[in-house]
Amino acid sequence: MLQVLINNPLLLLFVVAAIGYPLGQLKVHGSCLGVAAVLFVGLAVGSIHPDLKLPEIVYILGLGLFVYTIGLSSGPAFVASLRREGLRNNLLVIGMLFFASGLAVTAHRLLHLKASLTAGMFAGCLTNTPALASALETIKHTAPAQALELMLAEPVVGYSITYPVGVIGVVLAITIVQRLWHIDYTAEAKRLHTFGASSEPLLNCTISVTHAHISATIDQLSREQKWDVLFGRIKRRNHVFLSTPQTVLEPGDMVIAVGTEEELHRVAAFLGEQSSEHIGLDRSEYDYRRIFVSNTHVAGRAIGELKLQEKFGAVITRVRRGDVDFLPHEDMVLELGDRVRVLTRTREMGRVTSYFGDSYRAVSEVDIMTFSLGLALGLLLGTIPLPLPGGITIKLGFAGGPLIVALILGTVGRTGSMVWSLPYGANMTLRQIGLVFFLAGIGTRAGYSFFSTFSQGGGLTIFAVGAAITCLTALATLWVGHRLLKIPFSLLIGMVAGMQTQPAVLGYALEQTGNDLPNIGYASVYPVATIGKIVAVQLILVLLM
Repeated sequence: MLQVLINNPLLLLFVVAAIGYPLGQLKVHGSCLGVAAVLFVGLAVGSIHPDLKLPEIVYILGLGLFVYTIGLSSGPAFVASLRREGLRNNLLVIGMLFFASGLAVTAHRLLHLKASLTAGMFAGCLTNTPALASALETIKHTAPAQALELMLAEPVVGYSITYPVGVIGVVLAITIVQRLWHIDYTAEAKRLHTFGASSEPLLNCTISVTHAHISATIDQLSREQKWDVLFGRIKRRNHVFLSTPQTVLEPGDMVIAVGTEEELHRVAAFLGEQSSEHIGLDRSEYDYRRIFVSNTHVAGRAIGELKLQEKFGAVITRVRRGDVDFLPHEDMVLELGDRVRVLTRTREMGRVTSYFGDSYRAVSEVDIMTFSLGLALGLLLGTIPLPLPGGITIKLGFAGGPLIVALILGTVGRTGSMVWSLPYGANMTLRQIGLVFFLAGIGTRAGYSFFSTFSQGGGLTIFAVGAAITCLTALATLWVGHRLLKIPFSLLIGMVAGMQTQPAVLGYALEQTGNDLPNIGYASVYPVATIGKIVAVQLILVLLM
């Protein structure tokens, strides 16, 4: 059987994935390794025999898929975050990466660690697989041929030893600090409702307009009162029509509003009172339905750009992306795979449905041309040498190049008829496959050296140093961010998860807050953190080797 696996690398790949993935779902004290368990199964399998390893192309392909799909989905959120003190948040993360790099270099000097091992330890402490890949690529181009195999294994050894504490240490730091500082996540969520990340579901209610002092349009009222709701049908006497931003409400009107429960209470108190009459139940003249966005001419465009009112007399009342409902706004860009809830006249519903596409099959497919072209541009960018002060030259490599290109293309959305974004389901599937390929590839290739290092001693020292770097960096980020910069803790722990580029930490943060605010913090710093660690690990290698 051993020889069969050595001779059949594809069989080896899927055996490692099939064993590692379910093991990662097992919870111990409420925590699990997730997909990272594939790495440890790869290490265990690779330790059996020096030839039991996957070809290099497997982890390179996996890495490219992983970072490219992340960039496509993170691009719009990254750009939007820059408008919400994103510069401050990203400068904090960059400063903390310098701090972690300084700790790693100090450990290298004091303990006389190898440069390649230090680089892998740094990537493991911050649980960043693209940084590890960057270290491997740098070594590949700088190490002497006779020592290349050994030096390529050393970063993976350091990464593998410190990766578990890179997750556990951050979770522990968040747990301790939130208890010491008595963080009230519910109060924070109420203060930050303008971020649109409330965990409350979207509801609709009928409001009876009774106050006679209203003279402004719906658009003016929404801006003056800072309402985050959407108005739908209005019943005026016996006539039903759709609201527009220019509509002026009159006493006696019945209007349907969509938003969170708290926002609906605020709007109802200002306009009049909530009514027990549900005018939305009458679907004889106006109807609504969920429609899949599968038309490439619609995807990548802002809702306001579609001019649905003028074309169909229609309005979008909700946008569902993945498992989350969003309140639509004029500048919200639709993506392939979104499900929009559209309200329009019954006779127009067929035309509206055709306009959006409503094909589940279409959103399950990937546009191979745009996907391949974007990934090729990213890989090409990764090969370009970038000079730094002091005569140092770095490359973004297979991790940084695709990530930067994907961030740009994900933000642009479309170029002419070419849609760069991927349907949500396809993006998540390719991302998961890419990560599994990468972890299985590097795990099997380093397994033999990993266990050799532990058996010869020194593994516990690396583990302890990694724990110190992880915990000190996380605690410093939380203290500076919350105490000095006054960043809300709900956002800050998402930023810490983004700095770690660690979905497991993000999942823990979401469980603690009970809302989506950590997602905003995570998306706002993830790209800069990933690129920063790619650059940092290359600088560590260039300076120490």
